Amino acid sequence: MTKAGYLDSARSWGVWAASLGAYLIAVTQRTSFGVAGLEATDRFNASASILATFSVVQLVVYAGLQIPVGILVDRWGPRAMITGGAALMMVGQLLLAMADSVGAGLVGRFFVGAGDAMTFVSVIRLLPVWFSGYRIPMLTQVTGMVGQLGQLLSLIPFVALLHLWSWTPAFLSLAALSVVGLVLALVVVSNGPPTTESRPEPIKAKTLLSEAWREPGTRLGFWTHFTTQFTTNVFLLTWGYPFLVSGQGVSPATASGLLSIFVLVAMVAGPLLGAAVARYPHRRSAIAFNVIGLIATAWLVVILWPGPAPLWMLVVLIVCVALGGPASMIGFDFARTFNTQRVIGTGTGIVNVGGFLAALITVYVVGWLLDIQQKAGVGGAELYNLDAFRWALSFQFIVMFCGTIGMLVTRNKARRAMALRGEYPPAGSRRLDRGSLND
Repeated sequence: MTKAGYLDSARSWGVWAASLGAYLIAVTQRTSFGVAGLEATDRFNASASILATFSVVQLVVYAGLQIPVGILVDRWGPRAMITGGAALMMVGQLLLAMADSVGAGLVGRFFVGAGDAMTFVSVIRLLPVWFSGYRIPMLTQVTGMVGQLGQLLSLIPFVALLHLWSWTPAFLSLAALSVVGLVLALVVVSNGPPTTESRPEPIKAKTLLSEAWREPGTRLGFWTHFTTQFTTNVFLLTWGYPFLVSGQGVSPATASGLLSIFVLVAMVAGPLLGAAVARYPHRRSAIAFNVIGLIATAWLVVILWPGPAPLWMLVVLIVCVALGGPASMIGFDFARTFNTQRVIGTGTGIVNVGGFLAALITVYVVGWLLDIQQKAGVGGAELYNLDAFRWALSFQFIVMFCGTIGMLVTRNKARRAMALRGEYPPAGSRRLDRGSLND
């Protein structure tokens, strides 16, 4: 039986469902520390910059491993990487459950970040192997959407366990959850349909990386992911909960409810954006720019609002920021359509560095700015206060500006490369064949 006979089959859906379950569990592990930020401050007696370091360590590991993971996925296959990722996250959460010092906790987050880094790229790599092309943009969005349900597992049952059972039992439960992801990968996930075709010779890592990076579309995907996703990560992984509770003065229960909006937005906007990208591939970058504009406008209004923003405005802010998650998936579509299949994993890994690199820089700088302002007495002696948050979170505008410039530059390079291949009108041409525009 040829590979084409397996595409879109029941086996395809089973493999995708199992890998999706592993990714959902990985997102739960990733976001768990963000909702435990206040408890972590007490447990480790940590300042804002130390608390930010926990997320920075995880993000540094995650971002730093994306390219190596992408190369390994192309060489070893997604099954081994998803399995290994689940095992590392299990170890990390076990270490964090027992940690009673900052150093021990950072080691735990290191392992969680490493395991998380192996999962998403592997799941995305499975899609073009098991499904026909027209389904892939939609399935990419649905993967991100369903995966983000892991945030609900962090926000509701994990927070409840944290308050009911305390730190150690709650994080032990997360370690047990990783075992489920490991079993799913081992039992159900497969690297690809069985075929009669001979396996290609392994390609050197340097060759894979060079081929993917030379493609301007890969770099366009990197900057798209960089600019659209980082505000979501900053909000969910570290500063959203303290900003809402200590900065805006909402109750912890209300803050948890507001954070759950991220999942609802992903569930609604993800399929819509996926359908739009599949139907209008020539408008992908325009969609991303519109989302970036909404995020920047919402943050500007909240930061300039005199006093705490009303609840409805906080809802608007979170809806706009949450759109960045589904919009960041456009970056992976650039990696898929501009690269050959043999380097899709590597290209996806390069793209996935973007949002997490921007997030780790922002998370740390925000914590650093909060500490500086506390020492200077901005807004009082409290570590977290609204005036300090306003100044610290304004750093996001600098990151958005840099990312937007990167998108514009690489989009122009991608268009020129396509024009040379006859896929896009030459620069300066007045004719615009919208059906051929591919960014």
